[in-house]
Formats: sequence, structure tokens, C-alpha cells
Amino acid sequence: MFVLVTYDVNTETPEGRRRLRQVAKICKNFGVRVQNSVFECVVDSVQLMEMKYKIGEVINPETDSVRYYNLGKQGRDHVEHVGAKPGLNVDDALIF
Repeated sequence: MFVLVTYDVNTETPEGRRRLRQVAKICKNFGVRVQNSVFECVVDSVQLMEMKYKIGEVINPETDSVRYYNLGKQGRDHVEHVGAKPGLNVDDALIF
């Protein structure tokens, strides 16, 4: 399934900045960064649960927020991109 993950982590403290880095690192393991705090992920239901669990262990729910938009199997077909930084196809193999 195609899932859009967005997050807002309070970075007013060193601990908050650490949480921000940790959330980004977790998201990078499951998808591709398309904007500063936005990731496009192609995951199955088990991977989605794993990602949610790991992020839930890191964030402070009193100051941070995370949103998961489940766009389904055909979600990528509904994405329209305008402007700089053309998107990557998250279904393609990535070679680093």
C-alpha cells in the first residue's frame, strides 16, 4: 500500500531535535523523503505496523504529531507533482 507519512516534532530542546532525527531515520527505512517532514512509503500491513510502533516509541505525544495517510495500492497514481525536486518512484529499486 502507498502511505504518506507526515510529522511535526517540537525541536525547541536538544531532546526534541534528537527525536526529529530519529523519526526521519525510521521513515527512511520504509520510504523516500519527498519534503522535509514528509515521506512516501510503499509498505505492507506488517511493515506499516512496525513503522508506527517504532515512531510511537520515539515521539512525545504531548508535543509531537505524526499523520499516516493510507492511499491504498493505487495511491501513487493520484500524486501530481509541480515544481522543483521531481519525485522518485518509490516502487522502483533504489541503488545507493
